Amino acid sequence: MSPDELKALFDQQAAHYDAQWAKTQPIRSCLHLLVDAAFAELPADARILCVGAGTGAELAHLAQRNPGWQFTAVEPSGAMLQVCREAAKRAGFASRCRFHEGYLDTLPTAAPFDAATCFLVSQFILDAAERTAFFQGIADRLKPGGVLASSDLASDVTSPEYEVLLRAWMNMMAAADLSPEAVDRMRKAYAQDVGVLPPQQVAAMIAAGGFEKPVPFFQAGLIHGWWSTRR
Repeated sequence: MSPDELKALFDQQAAHYDAQWAKTQPIRSCLHLLVDAAFAELPADARILCVGAGTGAELAHLAQRNPGWQFTAVEPSGAMLQVCREAAKRAGFASRCRFHEGYLDTLPTAAPFDAATCFLVSQFILDAAERTAFFQGIADRLKPGGVLASSDLASDVTSPEYEVLLRAWMNMMAAADLSPEAVDRMRKAYAQDVGVLPPQQVAAMIAAGGFEKPVPFFQAGLIHGWWSTRR
């Protein structure tokens, strides 16, 4: 799927995105709880980069718990970013946010960040070199020692374990009120449009992109998460 096609897809989903995934909220809540631990030692006035911010779930979580932090939300889908912006206004922290519509490479590298989040984003980059360069782009915008909390769908798709996890994952999607047609489209997308790789390969790409050895800190079904610090 090309960047323009991906942007158009999320533009179409923006208005109903949060409602569609409401029943999978426990996964996000657990991920956010662990990110709190990863970011616990950041300064009171930390600057946080949210890459692929979407509708702003992690931004809202972090902003509500850290009243002195400043945020830059990077999101190529204008419709998703608008939902994020409106949610920040309603919650009263929009004045601490910068909303940047575009891909990460359009964001200047000046004024480095203390930490970054990047949840379920790099999986859409199918070319290995481009995916590594994406992580390098995050590293370039972090201070030395800056923390990255990232997650992606990850598994060895050639293994018997993947079939077990995929079946359970699709059952969960069906229980989250996705139609059988939507679940079938998702299964096909995982095979064609999503770079589902073994976790160790994703970790290697993060490291090659300018980070110390990533530390796995989270798994929920097919979602794996890593903590990394910029070299």
